This record gives sequence, structure tokens and C-alpha cells, in this order.
Amino acid sequence: MADKKRGYFGIGFYYGKNTANVGVLWRTAANFGADFIFTVGNRYQKQHSDVTKAWKHIPLYTYENDEDFLKHIPRDCKLVGVEFDDTATDLKAYKHPERCIYLLGAEDYGISPNILEKCQDIVSINSIRCMNVAVSGGIVMYDRQCKGRGKNGS
Repeated sequence: MADKKRGYFGIGFYYGKNTANVGVLWRTAANFGADFIFTVGNRYQKQHSDVTKAWKHIPLYTYENDEDFLKHIPRDCKLVGVEFDDTATDLKAYKHPERCIYLLGAEDYGISPNILEKCQDIVSINSIRCMNVAVSGGIVMYDRQCKGRGKNGS
């Protein structure tokens, strides 16, 4: 039977504050069918939180800064900011694109205005307080899978 997966997605951090979150996101991304993960701002180190060795199955791209990240976005791929913002769409109502990159804001200061204005979509997770960034990434990927854009969705 042919693979039914259409499109692709990557997910990553914008200047992540806690490097242990990279390992958690990597492991979660492997479980939810991400094609790659990335960091903008090089804070990554080998993590004990990646107990499944997801690094063997999903590449990690590291971009030095905003400009480096923006020039490497694939052709015809939406940039989706995951951020608390007045213009954000609640994740419950969001229709995930076939091809996209989810950019998770830093826990201490979010996504820079320069990058946020370049996002074609901005989504937020309705919660009482700010959540851990790796957990937020897991929720976004789970939502994508539930709505039919996961590994076996169309």
C-alpha cells in the first residue's frame, strides 16, 4: 500500500530558553510524524530528555539568527507562529496547511516582531498561563494529526 502522507511539516524553537526542551520536542516530533525540527539561535546540546534517540530519525537544523532562518524556508511552505498574540487563531479552529513550519516562541520573550510579521498564520493554545514550549509543540502536532494532517492523513 502506498504511503498516504501528503506534504510535510517541521517544528522548532525561536531562541529557546531551556535547551532540555529540544530533546523533548525531538522525541515528540518523532512520534507525530514531523519531517524535521530546528532551532533559531544556537542553544542546542545533546539532551538526556531524548531517550528514544530521535536524532537518528529526524534531522535537526540550526539557524544562527532570524535572517539565516528566513532564507532557508522551503518553497511554498507556510510559516506558522505559535504564540500568544491578539491576531492569533485559536488552535481548536485552525486548519493545518499541507506544508508548513511551526515556529514556537521563546518562553521568556516569544517570537520577535520581525519574524512574527512574516508568519502567514499565527495560532495560540487557549490556556490559563504560558505553557512549556515543548509541551505546546506536542499539542500543535497532536492537533495536526487529529485533524488529518498527520503521518497517515491527507
